[in-house]
Amino acid sequence: MTSVEVSPVAATSLREPLRLLEGWLREGEPVPNLFAEELGRLVEAGDLEVLAARLEGQTVGVLTLAFRPSVSLGAPFASIEDLYVHPRARRRGVGSALLRAAQDRCKQRGISYLEVQIEDDTMVFYAASGYEAESDARVFSKPLPLEGGENRGAEG
Repeated sequence: MTSVEVSPVAATSLREPLRLLEGWLREGEPVPNLFAEELGRLVEAGDLEVLAARLEGQTVGVLTLAFRPSVSLGAPFASIEDLYVHPRARRRGVGSALLRAAQDRCKQRGISYLEVQIEDDTMVFYAASGYEAESDARVFSKPLPLEGGENRGAEG
C-alpha cells in the first residue's frame, strides 16, 4: 500500500484543498473570495490549520482544525471543522492519517482536548479512531441574517 503523506497547508496554498471541500460541501461552488482570504488570515495567525493528505502526489484528503479558547477548560482546545477524503482514496488510511496528524498538531501546541461534530455515517470511523460520544452534548444552530440579506453561516 502506498503511504499517505500529510502536511499543513500554507495560507498561500489553500486553493487545492479548498477545491476538495467545495466539491463535497458546496457542490463545486467556490467559497466567496472574501471568505477564502479570511481563511488565509486565520491560517497565518495560527487560529486555523489546514492539513492536506496526498497519495501518489495527488491531494485526496483535507482536514481543517480550528483552535479556540475554552473558559470551562481554562485552556485552548481544538475542533475538527471538516474532514474529507475523496471517494477514490477511501479505505486506504487517508482519514486515519489526517486524524493522527491533527492530534500531533494539537500535542505540539499543548492542547489536550480535541472535538468533532459528526454525522451518523461517520460514527463508526471516529469510534474506531478512539473518539467517544459526549452524552451531555447537543448542537443547536440558528441562521442569523446579515445586512443586505447575505448569510455567512449555514442555511436552514
